[in-house]
Amino acid sequence: MFAQHISTWLQKRGIYYGWVIAAVTFLTMLTMSAALGLPGAILQPLSKEFGWSNEQISSALALRFALFGLMGPFAAVLMERYGLRRVMCTGLALVGTGMALATQATQLWHLFILWGVMLGVGTGMTALVLGAVVANRWFTARRGLVIGVLTASSATGQLAFLPVAAWLIEHAGWRYAVIPLFIGCVLIAVLALCLISNRPSDLGLAPLGEVFVPGAVPAVQPAMNFRTPFMALREALGNKTFWILFATFFICGLSTNGLVQTHFISLCGDYGMTAIPAASVLAMMGAFDFAGTIMSGWLSDRYDNRKLLFWYYGLRGLSLFWLPHSTFSLYGLSFFAMFYGLDWIATVPPTVKLAGATFGKERVGLVFGWIFAAHQIGAATAAYGAGLTRTLLLTYTPALYAAGAACLLASAIVMLIRRPQPAPFAVLKPAGSAP
Repeated sequence: MFAQHISTWLQKRGIYYGWVIAAVTFLTMLTMSAALGLPGAILQPLSKEFGWSNEQISSALALRFALFGLMGPFAAVLMERYGLRRVMCTGLALVGTGMALATQATQLWHLFILWGVMLGVGTGMTALVLGAVVANRWFTARRGLVIGVLTASSATGQLAFLPVAAWLIEHAGWRYAVIPLFIGCVLIAVLALCLISNRPSDLGLAPLGEVFVPGAVPAVQPAMNFRTPFMALREALGNKTFWILFATFFICGLSTNGLVQTHFISLCGDYGMTAIPAASVLAMMGAFDFAGTIMSGWLSDRYDNRKLLFWYYGLRGLSLFWLPHSTFSLYGLSFFAMFYGLDWIATVPPTVKLAGATFGKERVGLVFGWIFAAHQIGAATAAYGAGLTRTLLLTYTPALYAAGAACLLASAIVMLIRRPQPAPFAVLKPAGSAP
């Protein structure tokens, strides 16, 4: 709505409008990820109020993670066909409405519809695939850094909001914890409506790091439909790098969103820690994650992304092995929050960079969508599996050990990827010029 006027004003002052797009995308992903993290704080209050077990509630949360991930490749199609603005506003509307209506839920199937389907689909439309698409469309230079910042918003939103939510739950009830999130969805939707533009060429710009010539015509891409993600998947299935990234990202989701994000507060409750300090530890993880993931984006522009993933997964696995032996003291959990938080989702920038180098920036949204689907299927597996472990064995320790072992496996297999060769920057050519 105001994108062209603001872009012109900023361009006169030497500021690239892509940074505005990145900022609104950052806020969108921050708000949506906070919506994903909130149900983890409400798990115990729901269980006490309605008598539902951890396994039953975790089933609805597992559905949320699965749909969140499976929407990824189709979100790329929606962004291509309808534009970033419409997709972002629709996702924010679904999440805001679903979270607000959940305050009136009285049956378990209500959670499956509101927190499973609406929250899963809405957040899936604006998940890490949105960050990958924005970074690859608007940035050639600084792409790794932008991916790192946007990825940091995804994890930090899930964690940083939890202390506020836990305080509201304890002092006012779990239904009041939804109000700030609903307001955030409304405000960010207004920003997206006013400021988001689909591509740099729509504003007479080129991606940062490329040269725009007046009258330039961007390369024509084949029209996308809802068969396109399956065609991209069929092409990717024959590529060894895809399978390795798919498997390691499954383990990434298994060891972060599904396990720690969903069950950490409940895990701490088993050792006598109340919700507010447990949520504060998660917020501490979010702070360290913000720094760690941005640093990971910076490193991914400069070093071998395979080696970065080797260290990220290996160190995460060791931290999960150590967690059951931390005694859950303030010192032990603070050490874990720092160590684990730096590595929470630092795997995303190297994974996106490897996918982009292997499949090209125009296909990376689709291919990374399927890789991200693996991440959320892993998260769904851990969300349900850890809840089942807690219900049957009265402890989360086997789930922590299993996730730690899986991380060590991911650390080993990621080095099987062949090191990609860097691609040269592209230059848009004037219409009618020789190829």
